Amino acid sequence: MRGENAVRGELRLRPPRNTLNERAVGWWRTQWLVTTAVPVVPLAVLGALIEPARFWLWLPAAVLAVGGLACAAFFPSWWFRVHRWEVTEDAVYVRTGVFWQEWRIAPMSRIQTVDTVRGPLEQLYRLATVTVTTASAKGALRIEGLDHALAAELAEKLTRITQATPGDAT
Repeated sequence: MRGENAVRGELRLRPPRNTLNERAVGWWRTQWLVTTAVPVVPLAVLGALIEPARFWLWLPAAVLAVGGLACAAFFPSWWFRVHRWEVTEDAVYVRTGVFWQEWRIAPMSRIQTVDTVRGPLEQLYRLATVTVTTASAKGALRIEGLDHALAAELAEKLTRITQATPGDAT
């Protein structure tokens, strides 16, 4: 099957070599804290303003706050240990996921577009996400948590390699 073999060599499922930027841990923590604050702050404010319902508003606020803080403390470090990426002349390798790990390989001949994205929090942490869109029903590969300069270099390198790679005839 040609989709399993690259033009220049055989592709195989293997752990990608590169880790994300260490600032990704802080970025993920901030995302957890912001996501946690969205329901907690209104519940806490309403609890302060509506005395008869105070307990019933503050209780879920406290539960959500404790859960969000625990997740912010635990998950980002775990994600950093698990997420990996690598780009070779033949393919892009990405491993993501915590409970359900996903390992994906995108042969260069299947890449259609390469994009970089920097949301507001990513900009704050000087990070970026590279999105590699392929001719796959599974969708694009995303490499999150890269230093913004590295992401720009990677997008340029992928564009150069894919332009020089003959298309897959399958």
